[in-house]
Amino acid sequence: MSGKPVHLAVYDTLADWETGHATAQLARAGHTIRTVGPSTAPVTSTGGLRIQPDAALDDVRPEDSALLILPGADLWDTTDDLAPYARKARAFLAAGVPVAAICGATAGLAREGLLDDRDHTSAVSFYLAATGYGGGGRYVETDAVTDGALVTAGPTEPVAFAREILRLLGVYEGEVLDAWYRLFHDSDAAAYAVLEKAGAL
Repeated sequence: MSGKPVHLAVYDTLADWETGHATAQLARAGHTIRTVGPSTAPVTSTGGLRIQPDAALDDVRPEDSALLILPGADLWDTTDDLAPYARKARAFLAAGVPVAAICGATAGLAREGLLDDRDHTSAVSFYLAATGYGGGGRYVETDAVTDGALVTAGPTEPVAFAREILRLLGVYEGEVLDAWYRLFHDSDAAAYAVLEKAGAL
């Protein structure tokens, strides 16, 4: 573990359910989670949660971070308000620092041109095609995709999204990672014993 915090983007209309598995497991593994808003003014999630950001987006630098997580939000598709987050993702990827985007955030990355040359996924292929991006040939019909330092997933796959993040940051691997996914995605009780033996609960 690098000791650098994981940065979770927060903004009005963010989809609460999409990042909880990832952030909770990262925190349990010893990562510090810091929220990043457009400013330090409170934002309100889709579920009505009021969140006070730890930092403003302009103050976050790739070299001070282990990962930038971008959740979905209605604002990704209704305004350009979140475009600065896609530009920040470009800076992160250029610096070799991972970015993980789910749901509407994948469309934001598509508009920024960040999916044109990377394997990726989202809700459905035509959702991203509507952005006019040039990466349709790299779209993969699966639950979540990691290409280098970029993780993408659709809105119905928060557990698969977390799985890819946990793998990318080396929290779990191999049998333990598979067991974690089977427990939380498939409710496979047999996976519990594997995690317990590995001290991963």
